[in-house]
This record gives sequence, C-alpha cells and structure tokens, in this order.
Amino acid sequence: MYGLSVGVSRIGSTLPDPVYALLSGLNAATVGIIALAAVRLSQRAITDKLTRLLVSLGGALGMLYTALWYYPVIMASAGLATFVWDQRYLHLLANFFIDFFSRIRLRFRTKNLRRPRDIEECREMKTTVPLYDVDKPLPPPPPAYFHEDSSTGECNRCSDLSSLPSTRTDPPQAQDDARTCKAGQFSSMSWQLGTSIIAVFVATFALTIAFHIISGRPSRSFSMFSSLYLAGTIIFGGGPVVIPLLREYIVSPGWVSPRDFLLGVALIQSFPGPNFNFVVYLGSLATAGTAIPSYLGALTAFVAMYTPGLLIVVGFMGLWSILHDRAWFLSILRGVNAAAVGLVFTAVYKLWQIGYLTAAVQGEPLGTDPWLVAIVGTAFVGGAWFRLSPPVAILLGGALGVARWAIIVR
Repeated sequence: MYGLSVGVSRIGSTLPDPVYALLSGLNAATVGIIALAAVRLSQRAITDKLTRLLVSLGGALGMLYTALWYYPVIMASAGLATFVWDQRYLHLLANFFIDFFSRIRLRFRTKNLRRPRDIEECREMKTTVPLYDVDKPLPPPPPAYFHEDSSTGECNRCSDLSSLPSTRTDPPQAQDDARTCKAGQFSSMSWQLGTSIIAVFVATFALTIAFHIISGRPSRSFSMFSSLYLAGTIIFGGGPVVIPLLREYIVSPGWVSPRDFLLGVALIQSFPGPNFNFVVYLGSLATAGTAIPSYLGALTAFVAMYTPGLLIVVGFMGLWSILHDRAWFLSILRGVNAAAVGLVFTAVYKLWQIGYLTAAVQGEPLGTDPWLVAIVGTAFVGGAWFRLSPPVAILLGGALGVARWAIIVR
C-alpha cells in the first residue's frame, strides 16, 4: 500500500476519461462487496428481535450524522440497551406499572358498587373460598421409593435408588475450578496484568484526545495520529466500518483527495489482509508535499490505527477468565456488535453517495448512472450466489466501467 501511495501521489489532478470510467466501475463493485459483507455480518449478529432493531437503528443513525464522538455513542447506547433488556429491568418496570394501575382500577370499582350486598359477597368470596383443601390427605409416595419390608415390618426408603441413573453434581468449588481451567486455556495472562494494560490504554487515549483539544490547531501529523487513534479505538465489528470514519478524518480536512481515497478503497478490497492496511496508503498521501517524509506518515498512521486494538485485545485476554461467563458482559457485547454491523450498512451508503467520478465532479451518487447500479448488483449477486471472489468482482467492475465508456464514445 505504501508503494501504491507513492505512485498515486505523482498522478496529476486531471485524468483521462477512460480512467474515470475505470475508477467508477471499481467503486461500484466495491460497494456491492461491502453490501454483501454487511448482510453476512448481520446474519451472525442478529439473534433476536432486539438485535435486529439495533442493526437497523445503527445503520440509520450512522447515515444521518458523522462526527468523532457520534459512532462511539451509538455503539455504547446499543450495549446499554441489550444490558437493560437482558437483565429484565424494563419488564420489572412494566410489571410495576401494570400492578399499580390494576390496584387503582380495582379500588375504583369497589368504591362504585351500587349495593352493599355486592360488597358483602366479595368479602365472603375472599374469606370462604380456600386456595387449597387443607383437609385432603397427601397422596402416598411411589412404591419404588417407599415400601414396607414384610420380614421386619419396617419401612425401607429409597430401596430401588440403585437402579436409577446418577444425578450427582460437582460441588460449586469444583465447578469454579473447571471454568477457570477452561478459561485458562485461552490465556495464561493474569487479570492484574490485563487490567494494567487496559489502564495504560485508557491513559494514552485520554492524553491524546485532551492534547488534541487543548492545542487548538495541532500539526497535521499529530492531528492524523489522534484521529486515527480514535478510529482504531471505536472500530468494532469489521473493517468496512472504518471507511466512512477515515473519509471524515482524512478527506474532509483536505489531506487526501476524494479520487485518491476511492481508488485506495477499491484496491484494498482486492488485496489480502485487513482493511486497516488502508491507513498506510492514506498516511503516506496525507503527508505528501509536507516537511514530513511520506514513509513517516505511513508509519504514524499504521501505529495510530493498530495500537488501540492491540492494547484492548491483549488486556482483555487477561480479563477474559473473569468476564467470559458474566451475563452482563456478554449482553453488552451483543448490543455493541449489533450496532457495529449496522454501521457497515452506513459505509455502504456513504460510498454509494460518492462512488461516481468524472473530470468535473469528484464524487457523485452511483445512482446517477444505471450502468453503475448494475455493476453493484453484479458484484453482490456474484459473491452471494456464484462464489465470486472480491478481487475478481472488482476487476470485473472496472472492466464493465471501461466497457460502458467505450460504448458511449462509439
């Protein structure tokens, strides 16, 4: 990606029309691939009606607004929603109000009875009708568990228990040891070390964001580092989520042109490895033409994007032995994951809105040209039903874009 960024930085501001047609076709195929990834991720994340609602709300809210703080608030709110729902706090509150209004209604009905005789009948029903018959004798126990020995005349209990299957359970201490041993197979790191690593991450994150706010107008290198550090912290649920964030943090300030950004998005989908490698490309282009060498910009972007995730993952490896069987923790993760998947649909929408490139306009909706819409559908259907790999789908999209230009020119 660094070599690609060096080559792209030397391209002029204006390109031939066939190149724009090629880029538009690549972008359209990329949108189809990411849309397919969003659908597949949603099939895994949706486990009930609540997660289905959170996926849809996450996608819709992400389309309405974009800011540094906005996506973390969406995911945190989704985690809180699943926690409250799974702990049945809303059910308890609803039952409280139902019982409260039922008592008021019953009291109102009692006060408005017309005849005193009705009141007396109600009182008699409450006092004379028993909930159960106390005089009824209890049924005898089954003969397999209680019978009288004819030789001794004594009652022998549980004489046939040996024929029943064993229902012995391990003591609580043994069960805890088994869970700890099973969790220990995941990581041998202590929870104290994991907590220390998480604390280091929180401290570095707070200092980075605080210095970014206090400094007012920091340098481009530090602004890029702090923005990508925040993006690497809040990304949860898959690489496509990072695309609209990177466009907001890198393209909106004017560090990278929309054309170069979309070219990198199309190419990263066809390369092996995670989408986070895209930041190497963006970091190099963001520092091109400045006093900072391009390789330092690429390295800064790489460190800023990967460091938060590594610290969080390594820290939770130590805490996993404690948190892996906590219902509240799993509930929060379920909601955060659902909202993150919804943000993948946001990425599809954002790329759709800027995917069509021409010499006059750097980014129009793909719906402007029906041919590009057909390319999106081809990439989606090819990957979903015909097992078309992403690199082949992207190359096919580029070829179809050039074919459209050739047909129109002739």
